[in-house]
Amino acid sequence: MLAMTDAAAEAISVLTAQNGQDAAGLRFAVREETEAGAQLALSIAPAPEEGDQVLGTDSGARVFLEPQAAMFLDDKVLDVQQDDDGQLSFAVMEQP
Repeated sequence: MLAMTDAAAEAISVLTAQNGQDAAGLRFAVREETEAGAQLALSIAPAPEEGDQVLGTDSGARVFLEPQAAMFLDDKVLDVQQDDDGQLSFAVMEQP
């Protein structure tokens, strides 16, 4: 199952709070699948779609995984990184 760092959970909570909906979350869906892996689409969704796997944290961060995306992310960790300009980007890494 996809794990989240505390930093990623906090970033998700901030992003979804800006959306103004309590049930909102960060949604992963497969955009394109290749032999090397999958290209994922990331979006803020007001609620999970039918069939989505829903992950939540104690802090209220919610992640929705389209079934195919859930397969690719099963053994991964979601983190957030900040660049030199202060922009945040999500990173998916192997679980230790």
